[in-house]
Amino acid sequence: MIHTFTSNIQGYRAIRNISTANSLLDLRGQIEYNWLDMEIIKELEQTFKKGAVVDVRSGDTVKVHQKIKEGNKERVQIFQGLVIRTDRKGSHTSRITVRRIASGVGVEKSFLLHSPLVLKIEVTKRSKVRRNYLSYMRKLTGKSARLTSVDFDRHAVNNVRDLEAEKAEAEAKAAAAAEADAKAADKAAEEAELTAKQQAVEEAHKAAA
Repeated sequence: MIHTFTSNIQGYRAIRNISTANSLLDLRGQIEYNWLDMEIIKELEQTFKKGAVVDVRSGDTVKVHQKIKEGNKERVQIFQGLVIRTDRKGSHTSRITVRRIASGVGVEKSFLLHSPLVLKIEVTKRSKVRRNYLSYMRKLTGKSARLTSVDFDRHAVNNVRDLEAEKAEAEAKAAAAAEADAKAADKAAEEAELTAKQQAVEEAHKAAA
């Protein structure tokens, strides 16, 4: 009886050891699988990052050239304002929040620096600030909202070339120019058709007289 009880305990321990080993193997497999997933995700993130972006800081006054799609049309819109926040620098989701005053109303827009819709960012002024999130600027108006500017090499800061973004901006401008030319050609054709009809009517009246 005692021998049977001891053998049962040994068997239970063996089963428990086997299950523990299997759990460890499963955990190791999950860790390796998750590590591979993370590596794949990092590679995908790198494909969405631009080659170079402008070093934008809180307190900078910037001009953001953004591609706007309206149905089948595309145009480039420039949004100028003060950078009141920067997030996740170095990441493919790096973002800036730009604030401007339009007709006495504060307007804020967030831009992803690595977005293909953001064609160009130009830093026009750099100010001295001590915070990353300038939330207090929302309560200031007039002279109190002015920041102390600092000298900086504007050409060096803005001399960041992204060939793909430049190509996209050139294509958008070319498409807008082609659309304008097409509209002008259609208008000229309509005017020529109206002129021809008018001349035909005048000639018919002359012939009848």
